[in-house]
Amino acid sequence: MNRFCISLSAALLPIFVLAACAGYVPRDPEPADFPVHGIDISRWQGDIDWFSARRGGVSFAFIKATEGGDHVDPRFLDNFHAARRAGVPRSAYHFYYWCRPAIEQVAWFVENVPNDPNALPPVLDVEWNNESRTCRRRPPRAEVVREMHIWLREVERLYGKRPIIYTTVDFHADNMIGEFDDYPIWVRSVAGYPVRKYDGRRWTLWQYAGDGRVPGIDGEVDRNVFAGSHEDWQRWLNGEISHHEVARH
Repeated sequence: MNRFCISLSAALLPIFVLAACAGYVPRDPEPADFPVHGIDISRWQGDIDWFSARRGGVSFAFIKATEGGDHVDPRFLDNFHAARRAGVPRSAYHFYYWCRPAIEQVAWFVENVPNDPNALPPVLDVEWNNESRTCRRRPPRAEVVREMHIWLREVERLYGKRPIIYTTVDFHADNMIGEFDDYPIWVRSVAGYPVRKYDGRRWTLWQYAGDGRVPGIDGEVDRNVFAGSHEDWQRWLNGEISHHEVARH
């Protein structure tokens, strides 16, 4: 290579580097990038070997307890107590029913869910239920927000912990944009990173799969990650930091 070619190559190198950098797009985080994984379950997971689940990497579990004002998951208490015995941090979730007042649903939750000071915060599961046989109602946004606040406020008062809100893309778009920033948000996003689906909403928990597999459970189960590190998780469990300090876009 002659001297001219060497000089030309040296001159063009920074241009190539800049062009390559200009075209670089950081990839979205993936579930494997987060160290703290858990599950959410109901009666449909059947008998669970909670010790195997814990050894297999399950760091937390959200367990279906109640729905509306007259349904309780028949396996709730068994799962709630068995998870504790296995050392899996767990909580109860309530599936909201849009044809019943919030205060009645609070009473039903309280009747069926033990007030365990060592449990994770209670969860309010809000989503549209287009397949319900008894209630496919979609109330206006103002009513949804009002009723959610009633449930959240009363459950926090009775259990002493700020509840977590679980939601879906369509429900969030219809009702939650600009609302509930003071609550930990658990989002469902199985088709990609949540920021692409939730209008920039900061999330604390991400349900990333509905067909996961874990030791101790026969069949599929929902998989979730916590937004922070192992240290963040422990500090959040101990009440040393709030969800604002770990939530991510």
